[in-house]
Amino acid sequence: MTARRPSLLYVTDLAYQARGRRYCDEDIFLSSRLRADFDVALCHPLDAAALMGRFDAVVVRNSGPVLHYQKEYDAFREQAAMLGTRIYNPLTGRADMAGKQYLLDLTAAGYPVIPTVDQPQALERLPASDRYAVKPKAGADSIGLSFVSREELEDLAYGGILVQPRIDFRYEVSFYYVDAAFQYALHAPAPDRRWVLEPYSPTEADLAFARSFIDWNTLDHGIQRVDACRTQEGDLLLVELEDLNPYLSLDHVSEQTQNTFVTSVTDSLHQFLMATA
Repeated sequence: MTARRPSLLYVTDLAYQARGRRYCDEDIFLSSRLRADFDVALCHPLDAAALMGRFDAVVVRNSGPVLHYQKEYDAFREQAAMLGTRIYNPLTGRADMAGKQYLLDLTAAGYPVIPTVDQPQALERLPASDRYAVKPKAGADSIGLSFVSREELEDLAYGGILVQPRIDFRYEVSFYYVDAAFQYALHAPAPDRRWVLEPYSPTEADLAFARSFIDWNTLDHGIQRVDACRTQEGDLLLVELEDLNPYLSLDHVSEQTQNTFVTSVTDSLHQFLMATA
């Protein structure tokens, strides 16, 4: 008798219009490849809570910024915890999954991150800059991002915002991980064209930088993306640690890299199911 294949509820918003990215193409590709090992059904994030009890695990992929449906997302998390539903990535992430507090925590702990504060009395800790980035703590996908002068910082409504100096960087680079294993890296050579990406060959120092944040997050299973910028001085600074639904830009890597990534995710999901059985 043939053993029953594990079933996955693959959560994605195929219609979400992301700047410079096509969520639908990436999720059609990845979900189709996962069908080699799993029974897979796709659903919109607003349908996940009603459907997830019928599957062995829920895979949250390109589901869009949760701030567009925060109440429903919070209910999804609460129900998953109550029922013991297996969610991939696990909901124990300490980075974007839990909001932007981690940028404050990493700044306080001395990690190489763009300096971040959330109180007016802490502004003196920021390096001098001609402009400052202001973003909501619950933000995502640059929603609510604005830039202000030093003088304007005093008049901001603090409580739900973060403030960072605007960094003059050479380029942005992203490192992609499955569990704790590095998969590939991509960079955007032009600072003003974030999603025009090219393959990037990281140095050992680059990988040590990225791995330090993967280790900090302590997720045993899942897909993560470490976003960084290269300063004019040559240093890397963390921009974002995405552990909820990181876009993977798989259309910018070779077929061999795609195949390796799919194998890594497939193996990770099998291990996740066994570890949480």
